[in-house]
Amino acid sequence: MNRSLLNDAKAFLFSLPALVPLLLFWFIPLGYVIYLSFMEWDFMNPVKVYVGWDNYRNLFNNPQFYDALRITLLFCLGSVIPIIVIGLLLALLLQRRMKGNAVIQTLLFSPWVTPTVAVSIVWTWIYEPEIGLANLVLDWLGQAPVRWLEDPGWALIAILIVTIWKAAGWSMIFYMVAIRNVPPDLLQAAELDGAGYWNRLRYVTLPLISPTTFFLIIVQMIQAIQAYDQINVLTQGGPAGSTRTLLYLYYQSAFTSYQIGEASTIAITIILGCLLLSALSFLVARKTVHYH
Repeated sequence: MNRSLLNDAKAFLFSLPALVPLLLFWFIPLGYVIYLSFMEWDFMNPVKVYVGWDNYRNLFNNPQFYDALRITLLFCLGSVIPIIVIGLLLALLLQRRMKGNAVIQTLLFSPWVTPTVAVSIVWTWIYEPEIGLANLVLDWLGQAPVRWLEDPGWALIAILIVTIWKAAGWSMIFYMVAIRNVPPDLLQAAELDGAGYWNRLRYVTLPLISPTTFFLIIVQMIQAIQAYDQINVLTQGGPAGSTRTLLYLYYQSAFTSYQIGEASTIAITIILGCLLLSALSFLVARKTVHYH
């Protein structure tokens, strides 16, 4: 046997343990979802009716889809940007040697390892209109109380606060590692050239940690698109659909209306949206790296 073919066969065998779960739990289910997106099926009837592209046409003519898409984009922007910025600021602050740094880092990171359902239940108490901590703080500041989870103008903001609070510490940990890996020689050279702290941060630190920023943007965008637990616990997509994202619309189509074909179509749209956002972020990050 040709030596290169033998090496390829060995490489395939070594990768097989990883390929089998990928095939069973990703490619086969994905193929089945694509198949279901061309069917009409109510989850109860064993018969599936082929409807072609009707599910896609109906979805793109459904005003609820565009409302959910708008809310999903708002949720992405409203969560990803603050998580990145707050995580970076916390990392820069904790780079300085202070007493209790380890304790502070643990406290800031602990929301990330706490189950989202448990976190969301606690926040329902915080947002309680009469005795919740959020309105008590507003009262101390002389502001009128807010019906956080019942007002369509505030419900999405309330969920964003929970999401940002939970993920900012996780972003901070990545930035702390990235900042520590910035070569001290470059910072010292910039300082000798007369660069102050902000110029060193802008022209040395931020460009060198840009791969971490790119990674966090991609991961947090996907997390935002997949957000479900906090929405389900806090608002169930309400009030008046003001917090119904694409994923929650998928859940309602599949497990409330039992329209599996429609739900599969939404699932395919979400996957394509994740791929598109990842590709756009990759192009932006690539141009930024080349620019620097």
